[in-house]
Order: sequence, then structure tokens, then C-alpha cells
Amino acid sequence: MNTVPAIERAIDALTPQQMEELNVWLDQRHPQSIDAQLKADLDAGRIDDRINRALADHRAGNTQLL
Repeated sequence: MNTVPAIERAIDALTPQQMEELNVWLDQRHPQSIDAQLKADLDAGRIDDRINRALADHRAGNTQLL
């Protein structure tokens, strides 16, 4: 299994449990760049205002479960 189409076919054949295991494995070994950017933004406090607004909206009852 050394071609992308073969890998894609193998992934399509995975059970939901196997897919979750694959996602965990990929996340540990090849984190997405968005993860790194989000972590950097969180660490720098760049999204604190948005988080606080969302929490305030939730506390005020302005959110709903979907």
C-alpha cells in the first residue's frame, strides 16, 4: 500500500473506531498548522475577548443547544 489511492481506499474501509484511532495517531504525529496557530493565539491572549463574550452570552441565556 504505497500509493495515495490505495491509502484512501484503506481509510474508506475503516470502522468508526479504527477511524478514531487513525485520527488520534495523525494528530499526535502530524498536528495541523491550525492547531499551532490556535495554541499561539490562546497563549498570547489574542482571543480572550471573544471567549469572554461567548461566556457572557451563555451566562445571560443567549445561547442554545443544537
